[in-house]
Amino acid sequence: MKYYAIIVAGGSGSRMQSSVAKQFLLLDGKPLLMYTIAAFSQCPLNPQILLVLNIHQHSYWEELCFAHNFDIPHQVIKGGEQRFHSVKNGLKAITGKGIVAVHDAVRPLVSSELILRSYRNAEELGNCIPGITPSDSVRRVLNDGTNEALSRNELTLVQTPQTFNVDVLKKAYQVPFRNEFTDDASVAEYSGQRIHLIEGERENIKITYHEDMEIAAIFMKNRK
Repeated sequence: MKYYAIIVAGGSGSRMQSSVAKQFLLLDGKPLLMYTIAAFSQCPLNPQILLVLNIHQHSYWEELCFAHNFDIPHQVIKGGEQRFHSVKNGLKAITGKGIVAVHDAVRPLVSSELILRSYRNAEELGNCIPGITPSDSVRRVLNDGTNEALSRNELTLVQTPQTFNVDVLKKAYQVPFRNEFTDDASVAEYSGQRIHLIEGERENIKITYHEDMEIAAIFMKNRK
């Protein structure tokens, strides 16, 4: 079986009010994106790594790799207008059959153990989506401005990697983009696929705000 990893790195850093794209922010002296790629390279299944990156950032990424002596093999692919289009570009670069994991570049603390579990479950079930149960109480805001309580035990906070049989995901991505396509699971579900959930990791946070960088630094320190 052949394994692939599509790392989607399209973030601009706007919500962090940063001039540097989030995937290039430094965590313990190294760009976030390098931790992400390293996690997949450490998976014993040795996936082929495809980095989907804004075309205007390709040369900057090359400079960063040189400056940090980063030599993990990976293929850099032109990103698209939306995440949907970037993933589609990554899928086009895969010519064979196998299992593909799609992962957010700004989830640098994903463990190789979760990556391996995702590949194995997707190989058996056709797809695999990690998620964690919310720790806070949750309410739903309705269109009329009112709100109602929801049971957090019936909810999951979805993470990546989201992992699929290559043929299944390619078929799902043949449809035009829709606003409700927020991740790969939503695209696959729209095509009629039943989504299979597994337990994610609390440390597998997505870097979105400045506070997330501080939390990630604590997790990184604890790992050391």
